[in-house]
Amino acid sequence: MAPAVTRLVCRFPNCNRVFKNKSGLTQHTHARHSTPQIQNLNRTALLAGPGFIPPRSRSPTPAGVINENFYQDPVGDQDFVPEEGTWVDMGRLFHTFHPHLTGLKCDANGAFIDQDAPPPPHTDALPTDWTPYDNRAEFEMAEFLFTRNQMSAKQIDTLLDLWAATLIKHNDAPPFANHRDMYATIDATPLGDTPWKSFTLCYNGAKPEQDIPPWMDGQYDVWYRDPLEMTRSILANCAFDGGIEYSPYRDYTTEDKQYWKNFMSGDWAWKQADDIARNEENCGSTFVPLIIGSDKTVVSVATATKEHNDDIKYRNFRQQLFQRSLAKIFESVKPFMENFDVTRFLDGHYRRTVYGLGPYIADYPEQILLSGVVQNWCPRSHTELLIKQLTYKQAWDEYGIIADLVPFTNDFPRADVHELLSPDILHQIIKGTFKDHLVDWVGEYLLITHGTCRAAEIMDDIDRRIAAVAPFAGLRRFPDGRGFWQWTGDDSKALMKVYLAAIEGHVPQDVVRTFSAFLEFCYTVRREALTEDDLVKLQDALDRFHQYRGIFKTTGVVSTFSLPRQHSLCHYILLIRLFGAPNGLCSSITESKHIKAVKEPWRRSSRFDALGQMLLTNQHLDKLAAAHVDFEACGMLHGSCLSNALGELQRFPCWACINSPYVNRFAPGPFLTMNSLELDLPRLPFMIQEFIHNQHYSKDPNPPEFDPATAQVFLGNLTIFNSAAASFHAPSDLSGTGGMRREHIQATPSWRVGELRHDFLCFFSFNYRISYYPCAIVHWYSYVRKEHDPDTGMYVVTPATTGDDVPDVSIIHINCIFRAAHLIPVYGPDFIPKISPHNSYDMFDSYYVNRYADHHAFEIA
Repeated sequence: MAPAVTRLVCRFPNCNRVFKNKSGLTQHTHARHSTPQIQNLNRTALLAGPGFIPPRSRSPTPAGVINENFYQDPVGDQDFVPEEGTWVDMGRLFHTFHPHLTGLKCDANGAFIDQDAPPPPHTDALPTDWTPYDNRAEFEMAEFLFTRNQMSAKQIDTLLDLWAATLIKHNDAPPFANHRDMYATIDATPLGDTPWKSFTLCYNGAKPEQDIPPWMDGQYDVWYRDPLEMTRSILANCAFDGGIEYSPYRDYTTEDKQYWKNFMSGDWAWKQADDIARNEENCGSTFVPLIIGSDKTVVSVATATKEHNDDIKYRNFRQQLFQRSLAKIFESVKPFMENFDVTRFLDGHYRRTVYGLGPYIADYPEQILLSGVVQNWCPRSHTELLIKQLTYKQAWDEYGIIADLVPFTNDFPRADVHELLSPDILHQIIKGTFKDHLVDWVGEYLLITHGTCRAAEIMDDIDRRIAAVAPFAGLRRFPDGRGFWQWTGDDSKALMKVYLAAIEGHVPQDVVRTFSAFLEFCYTVRREALTEDDLVKLQDALDRFHQYRGIFKTTGVVSTFSLPRQHSLCHYILLIRLFGAPNGLCSSITESKHIKAVKEPWRRSSRFDALGQMLLTNQHLDKLAAAHVDFEACGMLHGSCLSNALGELQRFPCWACINSPYVNRFAPGPFLTMNSLELDLPRLPFMIQEFIHNQHYSKDPNPPEFDPATAQVFLGNLTIFNSAAASFHAPSDLSGTGGMRREHIQATPSWRVGELRHDFLCFFSFNYRISYYPCAIVHWYSYVRKEHDPDTGMYVVTPATTGDDVPDVSIIHINCIFRAAHLIPVYGPDFIPKISPHNSYDMFDSYYVNRYADHHAFEIA
């Protein structure tokens, strides 16, 4: 049993907050309950499990940071600082951690220890020990040649020979003698050394007396790495510091509504922890679900054979072969799915660990293979129950289920593959529903409604509209519209951002609203975190999508909406509740490994018996990556090799040569002057005067009116800039540490040696007296209406003008800019000529504020 830990629960009605000591409870009582609370939060009490210690908070909003737009504290405890060691929610979320699986620290034998005890050291190696390399240059040389440059063995030998030729006169040698020496050194790396294992499977069913198919006599080798050893290696990898949850948890907003983000915030992990905790020996353990994924790919046409695909027996054998292979691969994990394993984690501490088979990431064909259902049937709906209740023929004819197929999860505790199939945003929503269905249906609709010639003209105009969209950070250009042969997931994502505005005016209102509802569903489901309110919006968008898509059926474009990928959208709300935000469970994760894990190793092989060579290449890559993480954790990779060597010369000046090299900083480029740009702004001097006036009186509640006649005249120099960088929090998009995203806003006369690009009219700066002012010249737009357009779901704006129809242009401080907005013209029903993208902001009367430019724009626009 876990050691008992003293816990104090707040007894104030509907609070039930947990503390370690009386001091924390007293401070909380004075701060939170000294006056009646405005909100009566119906919070579930945190149960007292054996040895419960509230884990560290992993809130998206750090403790102590309050989002004023989201949460107004009713008590006013701004000066309240909790005592160290207490657990008090001070952000926009309340956390409830699982009471029994709490991730307590233990020793290597599984005995619980003092939770404040320091961890044993990760390694006894000195920070100068580069084993098996002699020094940093040797390691970085191997990493560069094998991982980044991927140089062939012959080219490595040539490079090392040339290098050796330059060093002979100095009686020195390059880091490696040849490619074999480098490969042997990488092989000697003690880290990342999970060995490859294999087993062989063969057909053991009834065979015909003659003309036996070759696949029945074949033997099938399966190569794998032990998932238990791989998981232990991942859990101990300090590169994931701050990215591990030691206990399932539930988040609630201040309105007492559940909040789903990371996988461990889902209800599935909580339910698994409940089942595991029925064994009292597991209390205080850590639950580690294995998120699995598989995705087939081919490395050449010859490897994509379809020789036996028409043979039903072969197809059934292939499916069962896949299931048996997975069952064998995960066999080592099974003993620790009900009883704990003692595992070392990245913080250096040991913990009792119980594993489980988690969600399975797969596209639809792979889901069919896993679940044992027939093509065009849902792989999730009631499969296990139907198999038990129906005959083989009934299961096949009425529900499309292969009843004699045994799923690999059959013999694993708490695992059912039909429940574990995860949502797949890439194939179900982006490439499936959007590209393969809706976009193609628009083409079919135009063909049915207008005939071949007129439909071709309209499609050409849609292509011109797409090509005319102004450039924007992160937005892919379609210079020829959507007319190209090979579509990727990234192409589909890019087309989603501009397609709705391009078809508006050429298709009926219901078609536009179908796309609008679908895009709202898509962009909402791809958020980094979702609340119960978001799930309500998600259901509303799905209902509207189902309503408006009916036009494609009434016009004869499709005969049925019983399409698996569209049907899968109905499961998303349930899956979000179970597994958290689906962004982290998408097949784009497995697809992204095709190139690194399969195609590049294939290209580096001799193509003859390539599998063994590919496995060895992957093993070398893993060893180099593990060594890099270890050296970085020891502080051995600060700076560059050159800066490190120069530092050594400065520490030991007697080693330095008279003409030693040095590293110079990059010289700044020349600045442009105002005379080099034609802004067509005759009022620019007055605008600068007004800007200085406004800045001077920015803190005055009653500033005097600006008068050009009496305002101070600026006679200094202006410095022009071609771009400015905006940094903002956008965790739902590709972002850096903490969800921060950085984009460049352009105002350049020539973008990539081509046409001009003006997200703003101009960026410039100047000095006035003792102040420095970075500025932007902006052309203002006015809303046509205060709410979203009912058809497209986007705001419509029009260029603002002054009383005499002069464009409303002004100067603003660059700190006033949150980020750039992307505008797409309201094309209307008329055909447009071919337009250069940089002219699209000057040729139309109104524009959509493109809320689909990225996920952050969708949330704020």
